[in-house]
Amino acid sequence: MVKSESKLVSKKNKIGILGGSFDPAHKGHLTISKEAIKRFDLLNVIWAITKKNPFKKKTHSSLNTRIKHCKKIIGYSKLIKVKFYEDIINSNKTFDLINHISKNKKNKIYFIMGADNLIKFHKWHKWKLISQKCNIVVFDRHGYKKRSLNSTTYKKLNNKNLKFIEFNKVNISSSQLRKI
Repeated sequence: MVKSESKLVSKKNKIGILGGSFDPAHKGHLTISKEAIKRFDLLNVIWAITKKNPFKKKTHSSLNTRIKHCKKIIGYSKLIKVKFYEDIINSNKTFDLINHISKNKKNKIYFIMGADNLIKFHKWHKWKLISQKCNIVVFDRHGYKKRSLNSTTYKKLNNKNLKFIEFNKVNISSSQLRKI
């Protein structure tokens, strides 16, 4: 029985999802996407762009501008795809996006985020169900490790579909870039 289970898992498409407003996209997004592909043997990573982050007051660039910039950042990579799903799924909730992508039973989802997002993850719509439907991969960010490892989410999900990744970080953020 164990043999057949491992065959089933190996036939799944391991898909990474990095969601966000990408306002603007930057080298850090690209670095963690490539690192996730390598570490988890992902088929690809989808940059799922949202019109507006529900935790932020506004976006600074239009959706079309952000999509174009994301495509410019990823260049010719065939392993990273830029997509906008909100019109298809009629929602900007991560839970609904994961449900949509996991309709294909061959897809095994790896939801990718920075450590700063883990701190408030327990406030996300159906956060516990998200953790049951996919693997959550959290990349460390400068200045966020201690708070993210002490977060409600980390304490409740530690080692249950949640992996905290320490790596050579890129010290950059969208908010820093907007200030330039």
